[in-house]
Amino acid sequence: MSSKLTYTESELIVRLKANSKDAFEYLYERYSAALFGIILKVVKDEEKAADAMQDTFLKIWKNIGSYNPEKGTLFTWILNVARNTAIDKLRMDVKVRKVVNWEQVHETELLPVAIYNPAVSLIDIRAIVAGLLPERRLLIEMVYFEGYTHEETAEKLSIPLGTVKSRIRKSLQELRGVFGADVIELKLAG
Repeated sequence: MSSKLTYTESELIVRLKANSKDAFEYLYERYSAALFGIILKVVKDEEKAADAMQDTFLKIWKNIGSYNPEKGTLFTWILNVARNTAIDKLRMDVKVRKVVNWEQVHETELLPVAIYNPAVSLIDIRAIVAGLLPERRLLIEMVYFEGYTHEETAEKLSIPLGTVKSRIRKSLQELRGVFGADVIELKLAG
């Protein structure tokens, strides 16, 4: 089994680019737990995280040739692959939920009052968040859509924790002003 093998990072990269089965097993054994943790933090569902994990290693295998050590470490590169795959999984889930099954649409949902006052589930909160000031939008996206904590967001953006919290609070107040507190709380929680 490959668990007895060890590689330096440069050896591992060379072996991965040569499509070595042992190197990929080593990569999986060494990094899968950390990557799964990141993916799970983003998608917040173990089954979806497992799917995204499988997609992540498939992308690593297919795209290892594009890895450039001058741009960062191997771990940073695979971490970005995992994070982006998890975010893509979330986006795909949102797109799938937006598909309308006309057989399940009730006539009352097509009345003018329903069209001008859409149900909470039909409001595209991401589109509304996109209208916030850029520094507020980024924080809402990181905390509510990508799963970062306030502390992680502050650290990642190198801004004080108090600034993060106050900007998020102001953003939520602005969003509540547009739709009311109930709608925003339901959409951001779900």
